[in-house]
Amino acid sequence: MCTLEKRGDLFILTITGDDEHRLNPTLIDSIRAALNRAKSESESMGSTALITTAEGKFFSNGYDLSWALSDPDPVRAQALERPKVMSKKLRLLVADLISLPMPTIAAVTGHASAAGFILALSHDYLLMRKDRGFLYVSELDIKHKIPHWFMSIMKSKIASPKVWRDVVLEAAKIPAATGVEWGIVDSAHDNAEETVEAAVRQGMDLVRRKWDGKVYADNRKTVLAEVLAVLGSDETVGDSGENVDGSKAVSRL
Repeated sequence: MCTLEKRGDLFILTITGDDEHRLNPTLIDSIRAALNRAKSESESMGSTALITTAEGKFFSNGYDLSWALSDPDPVRAQALERPKVMSKKLRLLVADLISLPMPTIAAVTGHASAAGFILALSHDYLLMRKDRGFLYVSELDIKHKIPHWFMSIMKSKIASPKVWRDVVLEAAKIPAATGVEWGIVDSAHDNAEETVEAAVRQGMDLVRRKWDGKVYADNRKTVLAEVLAVLGSDETVGDSGENVDGSKAVSRL
């Protein structure tokens, strides 16, 4: 689950607990509810910013595959109903972040793997601690095909095809310093506390710009239009439908 703290003009969303923060429908729904609350409360606040962080060793260790693959109904299991639900909910969460009317900062204070890495990348800024944790696209190691929409997000945030290769086709485990060198991480900090403190300072600097939240979100949606265009489907679980804006999903296969 998660909490949402309001600190002046900042919202701090914390994924709570000492577990791996695996992304299942319960956790995703909790995060989306917190984002909806921040969006609603920001309407009467003027300029705001959001920081997302997590307690414990993990930022998020990706999808909750044990939940997804343990459906007791054999018909639903054969149809991959749980993986489809989990994927759809994460894509809706990413769409929520893209449309949120404020700058967003991921303060990554632990491991961020697979879908957890995608969650962190879906923020405008990514800060990371140096002393523990890595970014990791684990799909190759766990024998899972990476979805097209994962790659769309990575390509929107990472400029170098060489880095795409190292991240996806070598399953590199990326510490903070390497993340900065590769252009994935905006800044690296000595420990968890300093990472969150740096995120707060950056959030306050962004708030002081006094940007209009709706205009900020509209501009972000323009920048990430190609990401929004592929969020309606996930070929890895056979989910093909409508995009988050209601238009028909375009096959990228």
